Amino acid sequence: MSKEFVQASSMAPPHFLLVTFPSQGHINPSLQFAKRLVRVGAHVTFATAIHAHHRMAESKSPPEGLSFASFSDGYDDGIDWDDLDGYVDELKRQGSETLSNLIASNLENGRRFLGVFYTTLLPWVADVARSHGIPSTLVWIQPATVLDFYYYYFHGYGDLIQSTSDNPSVPIQLPGLPPLMACDIPSFCNSKNVYNFSLPFLQRHFEILLEKAKPRILTNTFDALEPDAIRAIDKFEVIGIGPLIPSAFLDGQDPSDTSFGGDLFKSSSGYMEWLDTKPKASVIYLSFGSISVLSKPQKEEMARALVEVGRPFLWVIRESGKEERDEDRLSFQEELDKLGMIVLWCSQVEVLSHPSVGCFVTHCGWNSTSESLVCGVPMVAFPQWSDQLTNAKLVADVWRTGVKMTPNELGLVESGEMKRCLELVVGDGEEGEEMRRNARKFRDLAREAVKEGGSSDKNLRAFVDEAREAAE
Repeated sequence: MSKEFVQASSMAPPHFLLVTFPSQGHINPSLQFAKRLVRVGAHVTFATAIHAHHRMAESKSPPEGLSFASFSDGYDDGIDWDDLDGYVDELKRQGSETLSNLIASNLENGRRFLGVFYTTLLPWVADVARSHGIPSTLVWIQPATVLDFYYYYFHGYGDLIQSTSDNPSVPIQLPGLPPLMACDIPSFCNSKNVYNFSLPFLQRHFEILLEKAKPRILTNTFDALEPDAIRAIDKFEVIGIGPLIPSAFLDGQDPSDTSFGGDLFKSSSGYMEWLDTKPKASVIYLSFGSISVLSKPQKEEMARALVEVGRPFLWVIRESGKEERDEDRLSFQEELDKLGMIVLWCSQVEVLSHPSVGCFVTHCGWNSTSESLVCGVPMVAFPQWSDQLTNAKLVADVWRTGVKMTPNELGLVESGEMKRCLELVVGDGEEGEEMRRNARKFRDLAREAVKEGGSSDKNLRAFVDEAREAAE
């Protein structure tokens, strides 16, 4: 290698490849991570499956230093969510081949990646990177507490965790984590779990990490939010680089960053103008993510609770795709229309940052939870599956920024329970005031973490500098 080539390489921005699972819950934080890398002086090629890449192409133009690529997962027209086991097998098989071709093509054109980042559920990306002699790093898009839990599950505590299904009233204590009941653990580790695809992928993540001399994981959290969980496992270094949400809502540096890299589906229904007409902290916002579709009975119970509480609300009810819009047939539609607004989609961070919003009824996906924390909005948690159960535990019992609804024996949250939780959070009592104080506290800590000189900013800059030095 010529001296001139080495000098030119050291002067050029470090070039990273970031590979993400092709679902909205993974793409959103991954895009924000890519932008953070660009802000600290790197160039990033963002790669996801072809069908997700096509939808992203409809968004705004990316900032300088960020480019896009795609690979095939065998489902170029879209994921078959009804066959996840078959999907993830094909994703690994075709994804490994086409991603390897992408890396080789870049190398042939004189562009070598300094490192490869990959998100949860894509451990095979590390194998592809290794085959090209490129170091790889896992970007964990869930909280550090959930990362630690999975590690313990695969390393000495699996039988104990499985036994919680038979002893739901007995807490399990894991080093560095709060006591967890059966209803608090990630659903993939529950003995009744029906999603068999997930655990082998999660286990493979740890096998790859422990093959390294100094395994490091970049995690969508920040030091002040999970200080114990970040340090709980001495086998690897957990580095907080979150929260990964648009910078406009954290430090105001990029006002255009409110939709590109956020939600992939756009709609205009006047909800922001409607929010403008409501008093401060008066609106209840309800949304349950991009995958979950609530049953008709559950929506009826929620509708009854909203009518009984009598506050203005903004409720996102997505079309199921299998029948006519369920919200058109809710029993309380006339009363609901007088109180609030039902929409098919909204820009969630914009809504949560609006001063009229005083409560968020959420499934507690980590993106939604992080956004609520950053915006200082207390939560009513209604977790469904995966990490949402653990996130809800953190919200209700560790950070005390909200309350968790308790379903009945059939898994249905009744209207009386929802009304109780809503009145706790938005009412004038001491519990509600404590939740609002804590929400404001973590809002300030989150924004402090990502601004220049904050813990997450420093952590990411140090990581990129070390990667650059190791390559020289």
